[in-house]
Amino acid sequence: MVNATQQTRAGSQESVAASSSTSLAFAVLLIGNATLAAGPWFVRMADSGPVAAGFWRLLIALPFLALLAWRERSGEPLPSRAIVWLVAAAGVFFALDLASWHVGIERTRLGNATLFGNSGSILIMAWGLILLKRWPSAKECAAVVAALGGAAILLGRSLEIDPRYLTGDLFCILAGLFYTFYILFLQRARAAAGNWMLLTIVSLAGAPILLAIALALGEPVWPDDWWPNIGLALSSQVIGQGCLVYALRFFPPLVIGMALLTQPAIAAAIGWFAFGEAIMPVDALGMALVGGALLLARSSKAADPARIVDEVVSDEDDEDRSP
Repeated sequence: MVNATQQTRAGSQESVAASSSTSLAFAVLLIGNATLAAGPWFVRMADSGPVAAGFWRLLIALPFLALLAWRERSGEPLPSRAIVWLVAAAGVFFALDLASWHVGIERTRLGNATLFGNSGSILIMAWGLILLKRWPSAKECAAVVAALGGAAILLGRSLEIDPRYLTGDLFCILAGLFYTFYILFLQRARAAAGNWMLLTIVSLAGAPILLAIALALGEPVWPDDWWPNIGLALSSQVIGQGCLVYALRFFPPLVIGMALLTQPAIAAAIGWFAFGEAIMPVDALGMALVGGALLLARSSKAADPARIVDEVVSDEDDEDRSP
């Protein structure tokens, strides 16, 4: 009887501890998304060029990332040369993603920039359907339709307000395309190296490319006011990424996708208060459609790169075994 009571108490304590850990992880997830949403504001405030701000984002964050990678990999061998080259290739796409996105941030509204910059979820889903060689489900079709409808509304509104905004939207959509390739390259290396090691290698590979692009565009590189660049590096590359890395262990893609939708809302609010970028009802409709599409895409099995790789490899093995 006493043992049963003790077991009940132990189980209750474990349940409370698990609930507390989940609550903490959810708070960390929201903090991560909020700090990432502040990134476009720092890009706007930086007196260096937008692409140069991306260079400083990676370079300033690099010592912090390297320290975290060292602690994460303590006592473990370094990744193989093949993995390092694969992650470096991912870093090239990440640099192109940042360059396109930061240029877009300068030319369109912050809410649009954040939404379109996250469009990689829909593109990964589409790529997953191609690799898995199957037709989209009803939910996946709804994601595509909502994304197209919402994008059409937002792009039309941008063109109506200022053609420069439309150019910015297109740069942000291009950034989403680059980010898709970044994730696909990185996914193949994720099992062989920790998250912090991957981010360190990505930053090492991406920083020189961003510097070269900034110089080629004739942007000012050396800032007079360092705080926006420091804030960008800490908010987007260290705190934001760190919070997401921590929270990913606790939640499925659907919950992560729902939390991600706080980013465009926060960015739009910042744009409204800091730059007078008012959100009209038709803008809200477009954002809701694209946000819903991102949520549906994130919950799709075809948007999980790890699952795509596993299923494709499994299908190839089955074909090899077949007579």
